[in-house]
Amino acid sequence: MTDQPPLPRTDFADEPVKVPLATRPLGVFGSLSAGRRNILELIPQIATQAPILSGRTGKRWHMVMDPEALRHILRDNVSNYPKSVVTKLILEPAIGDSLFVAEGQEWLWQRRTAAPVFSHRNVAALAPVMTAAAERAAARIAQGQGRAVNCYDEMVIATFEVISDVTFSDGAGFDRAAVHRAIEDYMAQTARVSLLDILGAPGWVPRPGRLMSGAAMRQMKRVADASIQRRRIEGNPGIPDLLDLLLAGEDPKTGRKMTTAELRDNLLTFIVAGHETTALTLSWALYLCAFAPAIQAAARAEAQAALGGRAATAADVAALPLIRRIVDETLRLYPPAAFLSRTAQATDRLCGRSVEPGDTVILPIYALHRHHALWNRPDRFDPDRFSAERPVDRYAYLPFGDGPRVCIGANFALQEAVIILATLLARFRFDLVPGKSPKPVMILTLRPEGGVWLQVTPA
Repeated sequence: MTDQPPLPRTDFADEPVKVPLATRPLGVFGSLSAGRRNILELIPQIATQAPILSGRTGKRWHMVMDPEALRHILRDNVSNYPKSVVTKLILEPAIGDSLFVAEGQEWLWQRRTAAPVFSHRNVAALAPVMTAAAERAAARIAQGQGRAVNCYDEMVIATFEVISDVTFSDGAGFDRAAVHRAIEDYMAQTARVSLLDILGAPGWVPRPGRLMSGAAMRQMKRVADASIQRRRIEGNPGIPDLLDLLLAGEDPKTGRKMTTAELRDNLLTFIVAGHETTALTLSWALYLCAFAPAIQAAARAEAQAALGGRAATAADVAALPLIRRIVDETLRLYPPAAFLSRTAQATDRLCGRSVEPGDTVILPIYALHRHHALWNRPDRFDPDRFSAERPVDRYAYLPFGDGPRVCIGANFALQEAVIILATLLARFRFDLVPGKSPKPVMILTLRPEGGVWLQVTPA
């Protein structure tokens, strides 16, 4: 990122909204209540100052905030820390044994097959879809000029358009609205923590709250399967999309290709993760820009200088370093995947503490990104943290994870976020609406409860 003069500090008198972390032990039922209300409320306030915390709530757990220990978990000894039983119980019915939840060799061959799909060349080739979605989002927002607009809803629409167009570009037989509803309904029914999760019950014990969910997802899978089969037969006369690239892909070591079910589960993974996380990043970024008007003004000047009156493209991203830093700082303050958990498979040591098989190892990304030993004034909004002269410890900043399981779509998401945010900031001014601050609440992702309501005026 290029060097730029420091931004004005006049907007840092107050802190943007944050989660009230736990200040006392919660116990089993307190943990259940907090987890169902907002998973991040399970994090003790002291986690923003300590390297590791351990305890027992039904089962033994360790909460890790030390960068070197996180490197050990995510890179050096990754096979010992697969995703937790709770994570798999929530996601497997929706996205099967896809990249996000698969382990071992099953994960490895899928990763080798899918990695070329997200090469720099392919991501750049998909940028026109992002530019078109940014243009449509600007047109919708323009209709709300002079009044409050729920920017979260607008960003969900924009990013779902992007992921739909780059996944099933021809749209043949694929009801996008129905897919979106099915995803939202499924996550609303299944993503909340159950008492059995807190107690550490094995995965084969049924969670009553999840038994009745999933009918819409099963129907969506049938629709997706039909669309994939149609593409196998009829092809796609347009620019290759993610489905085309995955259909053509194969494991370079074994030559194995994905079946229809494997293709579908991975495409649904990209749809679920690919629109939700970027929509959240953009929503929180617009809130932060409204919170800090001087930073917003500097970003607007940068965008207008690079774009004039047009929407941003992939070629513009390098000329938008401040907007990229705003995206990075947004991901620090409000990481979509703000609370991760793993299950230890074998005895290990973290920060000098013994970890036993079956222990839950929690990676509280939200606390890591606000840790007082790692960040200066951690609850402040300061995009200059990511300027070239202020290097960031790689394992103090993990919005996309790291190691071999680092998010495969990170570059896609960052490109999309910069393109859409620059386009909007060049054309509009966003201001806070009194009494309408968003509330950060995490169920499966860190969402702005109540929406992101901002006053919109022409730039």
